Amino acid sequence: MSAHHGHGHGHKHGHGHGERRRPLLVRVLLQPAIAAGLSLTDWDLLLRQARRSNLAGKLAAQMEAGGWLDALPAPVQPHLRSALLLSRRQAQMLRREVDLLRQTLAELPGPLILLKGAAYALGGHAPAPGRMFSDIDLLIPPEQLPRCETTLLVHGWDFDDGLDAYDQRYYREWMHELPPLHHKRRGTSLDLHHTLLPPTARTPLDSRALFDAPRPLPDPLGLPGAFTLPPEDMLLHSAAHLFHEGELPNGLRDLFDLDALLREFGAIEGFWPRLTERARRIGLSRPLWLALRYTRMLLDTPYPDTLPAELGPPPGPLALRLLDACYRRALRPAHDSCRLPGHALAEGALYVRSHWLRMPFGLLALHLARKTWGRMTSVPEAPRVDAPRDA
Repeated sequence: MSAHHGHGHGHKHGHGHGERRRPLLVRVLLQPAIAAGLSLTDWDLLLRQARRSNLAGKLAAQMEAGGWLDALPAPVQPHLRSALLLSRRQAQMLRREVDLLRQTLAELPGPLILLKGAAYALGGHAPAPGRMFSDIDLLIPPEQLPRCETTLLVHGWDFDDGLDAYDQRYYREWMHELPPLHHKRRGTSLDLHHTLLPPTARTPLDSRALFDAPRPLPDPLGLPGAFTLPPEDMLLHSAAHLFHEGELPNGLRDLFDLDALLREFGAIEGFWPRLTERARRIGLSRPLWLALRYTRMLLDTPYPDTLPAELGPPPGPLALRLLDACYRRALRPAHDSCRLPGHALAEGALYVRSHWLRMPFGLLALHLARKTWGRMTSVPEAPRVDAPRDA
């Protein structure tokens, strides 16, 4: 296996994506030192792109870690300092909330495994500094789902308002998680997963294997009974979330998560062969292949050059051109200054692709018809300014 030697941010590979074609936010996050030379006009655009992409906290954490924060223009500093405060406050509340969940679900025999943002933050992983998220994702063994749901409902959790009988059935029969829950008093949001992909997905998944070797959280946190996935599975889940489920409002943030995890775990002895073996074992080779392609293409992520070929045959040439056209658009910052021609079409195509991967054709046709009819007949909501919900 040949090693790829670009282990520093900002490494260039000459695959047609020159620095000038990259959005400002991506250029700065890959090479934070260039922020010191930006004008106030540049900063205005950069902060807007970062906020819309849910990456303001990451930008602020990078400026602080590099020692540039105090030297930035005075009007810029309060924006970054408030993003830092918000992300730190969120991390404190997360620890408390996981502690309460751990106590509430203490009688369940299986492990409580934290996923995504909560796992990165409490596990101390590379995507954590400054990362913003709005709910906690928890994975439990499927046979414990009914008991877990009942216990949570007794202890003040409830399902989100506005879910009709069809939505409840959609989640319970076809999805890999219960409908979203929230705590009635504390307002915390919770997604309760029993596997990583919908049971109806075209990709068969060995979900039992996910409970093989959970990792306890670091001792100083004092949260026995709460776990994360091991590095290989954590990375595979991150890849599956972005490239199988098609949740793209936070697409660029999730791509930076993958970049950070690949850089962090790639330094562990023997990680790469374990990753490919695990991808084949669980059934997530294709999402991993796509994660490797687009982290390298858009963020210069380092990994062994032979890795993608070890995951089986790539998509056909036409499929690959379509995927490239869609993801090159959808994985840009979610700001008007970054939109390319065909952006909306690309997002629509990836939305349909995610449902195509998720359920058989008959079920998909019924589901999309139902959702379209619901949109046509619903009363328009007042405009909302919330960040997209998603961890």
